[in-house]
Amino acid sequence: MQEQIYAKVRAFAEKNRMFDQCGAVAAGVSGGGDSVTMLDILNRLKEEYGFQITAVHVNHGIRGAEAQRDQEAAEKLCRKMGIPCRVYCFDVPKLAAQWKTGLEEAGRTVRRQAFEEALAGVPVSGEKRKVIALAHNRNDLAETMLHHLCRGTGLRGLSSMKAAEDGIIRPVLCLERKEINEYLRERNLPYVTDSTNLQDEYTRNRIRHHVLPVLESEINEKTVAHMAETSELIGQAEAYFQEKGASLAEKCRTEKGEILFEKSFLKYPEIIRKYAVRNAVEKLAGKRKDISLIHVRAVLELFELRTGASVKLPYNLEAAKTYEGIIIRKKNPENPDRESREYQLPLNGSLACSLGNFETKIFSWSDQKICEKKYTKWLDYDRIKYDISVRTRKTGDYLTVNSQGHRKKLTRCMIDEKIPREQRDKIPLITEGSQVLWIVGGRMNERYKITSETKNVLEIKYQGGKYHE
Repeated sequence: MQEQIYAKVRAFAEKNRMFDQCGAVAAGVSGGGDSVTMLDILNRLKEEYGFQITAVHVNHGIRGAEAQRDQEAAEKLCRKMGIPCRVYCFDVPKLAAQWKTGLEEAGRTVRRQAFEEALAGVPVSGEKRKVIALAHNRNDLAETMLHHLCRGTGLRGLSSMKAAEDGIIRPVLCLERKEINEYLRERNLPYVTDSTNLQDEYTRNRIRHHVLPVLESEINEKTVAHMAETSELIGQAEAYFQEKGASLAEKCRTEKGEILFEKSFLKYPEIIRKYAVRNAVEKLAGKRKDISLIHVRAVLELFELRTGASVKLPYNLEAAKTYEGIIIRKKNPENPDRESREYQLPLNGSLACSLGNFETKIFSWSDQKICEKKYTKWLDYDRIKYDISVRTRKTGDYLTVNSQGHRKKLTRCMIDEKIPREQRDKIPLITEGSQVLWIVGGRMNERYKITSETKNVLEIKYQGGKYHE
């Protein structure tokens, strides 16, 4: 039986090309049965594939004497197999408090740090890869699927354990726990049992001890195997949708690196739109953590809201509804000259800000002569529906350019006005959402001009500032 299990793991590794161009493997060894089985099989495979093994044991500083027992068991096993063992000790509860995270997340962080440090110390030749080996098995996969499904998840959460991805391999993911137990028995391999795995305090343990056994005994004895197969199929679907979403998001990238989903975006299937939005947010954020379906939905819902509506996203990102569509961008770009500074303009009052000094007043219209000064403008106050602002330009800004209601992008208007490129990000604008009412010192929006039907006028005076100087 042990040889069949070994052959099964070897075929699984071949199928997933785990050891292609592999020069070094850092194997996580807790001392438990799963990691001991994985280490033994890796030790049998290393000559055939030509990689070095370094065992990595992390003592989290949580279980006291039992953790020390596990550490000594891992070290003893590695000495017997002739495998170098790197031991890392951390006070995870203390670190979790410092980092303001949970124990589980802090544990993942220190383990990743340990693996990276261990691999850094292993020299490999040429283009050989270095990988991290984790001892997850099919039961772990099934438990994770059920856990994620109960908490709420998408396709990614139902296929989160991959055989090989991002420098991490899981050689025994093809084995069920009962096969691992058989392998340990036949090979006479010593291992330890983590007492916390026997307790029902943790959700995963309750799934392991109560849910899966019922499914296997009363529904189908091959439950774990079938869930593993389903997870693989879901993973393939996830990869397909990710590729489609990433391709669509890339097509919507602007010259500034922002993502603009125009109205034509709505013609794509809903699932592709969701993946495109998630990809856009992740790319702009530079990470996946803390980006969830809630954020994706919030962005897509902007299509139903008025121009100017926006939502905050993780990592200092925002999505905003513009005339052109939905723009996703950094709130504070690294280039301060390109940062859009924005101030709410008080009515019947004054504003002194970095963009200049402004005075406003509202009065009744009674056929007075319209003011035509360069830095004073009269607007039809009754056409203004929302708060107006003074700011610099943003993607999606536009003006209404004739009485028929035709619109033109602000950039195009600035080109028509022969405004130098270097000045375009500095010019103050009077805006209502994405609609520009007045390019200060220049063109005014036709929609807000005084007509015979005007009843109330908003007068805005620009009285100098950096731009005026």
